[in-house]
Amino acid sequence: MAKSSAIKDAEALLRSLRSAYTATPTNLKIIDVYILFSLFTGVIQVVYMAIVGSFPFNSFLSGVLSCIGTAVLAVCLRIQVNKENKEFKDLPPERAYADFILSNLVLHLVIMNFLG
Repeated sequence: MAKSSAIKDAEALLRSLRSAYTATPTNLKIIDVYILFSLFTGVIQVVYMAIVGSFPFNSFLSGVLSCIGTAVLAVCLRIQVNKENKEFKDLPPERAYADFILSNLVLHLVIMNFLG
């Protein structure tokens, strides 16, 4: 039985994505893993809330918003640190990391304030 063209196209797409991702610098791969970890942690919290309940609802919101906010800030860091991005070519990587740390600090201060 021959494979359908949609399956062949999907396999070709996955092969091309895998080969393109192998050329990605290591620091960007580390940021990608951090983003996936943050999003996975948010998903775990949502599943836990669905199973157990959301009695301290502000705690649930704080946890999920912290995960989402951290992931968004990490995506911004990835965009700024990427050498192929010409928009931030004049921005040194140290400045991008400092912005990430400072904005993460502000985010988590707001989250802690929301907890009460």
